[in-house]
Amino acid sequence: MRNGIHPSYGPVVFRDRAADYAFLTRSTMTSEKTIDWEDGHTYPVVDVEISNVSHPFYTGTARVLDTAGRVERFERRYGKKG
Repeated sequence: MRNGIHPSYGPVVFRDRAADYAFLTRSTMTSEKTIDWEDGHTYPVVDVEISNVSHPFYTGTARVLDTAGRVERFERRYGKKG
């Protein structure tokens, strides 16, 4: 790797405000906001809108779309081919 062209890579806290959940990981993202973490250190914090804790796919609250009904409605509207 060339020196001086890569962003710094370090510990960052990502916080999901909707689920009141935060996790510490490493990233190149930075932020002016900081948070005191459980280990006593201060880390930059990045607020995210959705994470695995609040995403409908991971929580099991995802809606199942009625694709068969959509296909039938399309065929009624535009006719079947053939």
